[in-house]
Amino acid sequence: MNIKSSRKVPPLRIVPGLLLVLLLLPSVNKAETLTLEQALELAFAQSPTMQTATNNLLAGEHNLKAQQAALKSQFNLTVTPYKYSRNEVFNDLAADYITQEQTSSSAQLSVTQPIKWTDGTLSLIEAIDRREASSSYTMPGQSGENFGSNEDATYNNNLFIRLSQPLFTYNRTQMQLRELELALENAQLNYAIQKLQIESRVTQQFLNLYYRQQSVTIAAEELANAQESYAIIKSKADAGISALEELYQADLTQASSRSGLENAQMQYDNALDEFKIQLGLPLSGEIKVIADVHKQLVEVDLARAVEHGLRNRMELRQYDIAIENALDDLVRTGAQNEFRASVDLSYGLTGTSTEFSEVYKSPSKNQSIAISFNIPLWDWGEKKHRLAAGEAQVNTARLDADEEAKQVEYEIRQAYRSLLNQVTQIEIAEKNVKNAKLTYEINLERYKNGDLSSKDMSFYQNQLSTEQLNEVSALINYQVAVLDLKIRSLYDFEKNRSVLETK
Repeated sequence: MNIKSSRKVPPLRIVPGLLLVLLLLPSVNKAETLTLEQALELAFAQSPTMQTATNNLLAGEHNLKAQQAALKSQFNLTVTPYKYSRNEVFNDLAADYITQEQTSSSAQLSVTQPIKWTDGTLSLIEAIDRREASSSYTMPGQSGENFGSNEDATYNNNLFIRLSQPLFTYNRTQMQLRELELALENAQLNYAIQKLQIESRVTQQFLNLYYRQQSVTIAAEELANAQESYAIIKSKADAGISALEELYQADLTQASSRSGLENAQMQYDNALDEFKIQLGLPLSGEIKVIADVHKQLVEVDLARAVEHGLRNRMELRQYDIAIENALDDLVRTGAQNEFRASVDLSYGLTGTSTEFSEVYKSPSKNQSIAISFNIPLWDWGEKKHRLAAGEAQVNTARLDADEEAKQVEYEIRQAYRSLLNQVTQIEIAEKNVKNAKLTYEINLERYKNGDLSSKDMSFYQNQLSTEQLNEVSALINYQVAVLDLKIRSLYDFEKNRSVLETK
């Protein structure tokens, strides 16, 4: 069945919460009307769920940016402007204690560059210090007199480059970066999911409030009809044409209609308060909703809905992310008690002189290389069992993803069938309203002519009101079904585009 329409649903978009509330709340307090689009924007701005999702999204963005910044060159300067020490050291040759004093100042500048592709670290270090040292001692039998002393002041400078590179292991830097990227994507997906859920909830409450509005309107029409019927039968009863029991029955019908109107008004007021709470509005505020609810059908392609949903449903991507994270955990588990190695290379120049300008006059070259291995000998099967447990978790995640894909397709097909059913219900409701109106008009003439009792006339009045409400309900249910299919397939058939497209 082809379903066709041009009705537009307000698009989802992010709005600055505080500014939106300041703009919309004054109009609400003035009892102005509220459209579905305004209601959605208020809900997005006020919802604690959306605020939490926004905070998680911001945290993910900043964590990723922080990690990306950590992969750039890191500059660090360490300065020790003054350091003094005094020690009494026993000297074997002098067979006595020597007093040593030392004063120094130093500074070190380091530039460290992480290597993302190899998980290594390259460092360039420049260190310079100045030291002043002195020592004094006495000889045995000299009555504590100072036998001699020595003083010296030197400059020392070290400039070297160092490379540290792990071998035979996984790249921890890239894995951490990828996990932060996945965490950000997961936060973005969660934000979008929460937004769609709020759209669904607010739209349904909005349409329910509209239904209550229409119920009040229809109940008022029913009361007006009952009052008209009462006036007719009263004039006849006063003229002695109709029996008093007909007048009493008309009065009973009128009272019943008035009671129905009051009940409809009460249900509307309750629904209005619930709607205000959902939007975070004060209960004392006066609002009236405006909804475009009439027959405007949408052309839907089930195959496209299923294909688009399976390709883009955010829950499925979240399962993919969970699988990727489980695989990363499996890599970490495999690295426990692993065979690995590391290489550390260093090359530099060292200069020493009593004059700062001559520290590199005759520098000495310093080189070092170190290769180390970690060789696990026996772990009693720990790694084997941990890997088996990790693989079981990965398999479970994959099974869950497959089941979720089946559930997504089932939900889309179910939403499609519901939409088709609502089309049939609209057609039936329209026909019933048309017949109920004709029946009411025909029997109203019979009632005026005295060919129909007040009790029978009351039945036709109630029948018309019921069918009118059924038509409103069918139109609302159709709009809810369209929204449900849109949320489950992530495709807007009214606008013939993906809801993921940039607005």
